[in-house]
This record gives sequence, structure tokens and C-alpha cells, in this order.
Amino acid sequence: MSPEEIKKALFGLSDEEKKAFIIDTLPILTKEVIKDPGFMMQLFPVMLGILKESGMDLQQLMQIASMMNQEQQ
Repeated sequence: MSPEEIKKALFGLSDEEKKAFIIDTLPILTKEVIKDPGFMMQLFPVMLGILKESGMDLQQLMQIASMMNQEQQ
């Protein structure tokens, strides 16, 4: 499958299916590519854009991350 075919198939999913796909695949997909610092610099603005569109700011995200980290310890 080409990237365009994959995108077309993904856009056809329901919202719940998209959420499940992201949760299931993001950790696996990023495992190898995060080793490339250049890619991380490309990914960072995308993640900030997602955060901004969600209505949450970076400080709120840091608070949530801190709470989650404390729960895991």
C-alpha cells in the first residue's frame, strides 16, 4: 500500500477507530524514528499544534504528565 492509500483508508475510519489506531500504533511507529533528532524536531511542532487545538496548553500537559509519573512510581 502506498502512503496515500493508507491515509485514505485511515480517513475513512470512525472517530473511535481513529483513536484506537493512534493509541495502538503510535508507540510502535515512534520507537525507531525517535532515534533521529531531526525527526523529533519535525514532530515537536506537530505535537504542539495538536496540543493547541485541544485547548490545552503546555503547562497543563506538564502538570498531567507529572501526576501520571507520580502514579506510576
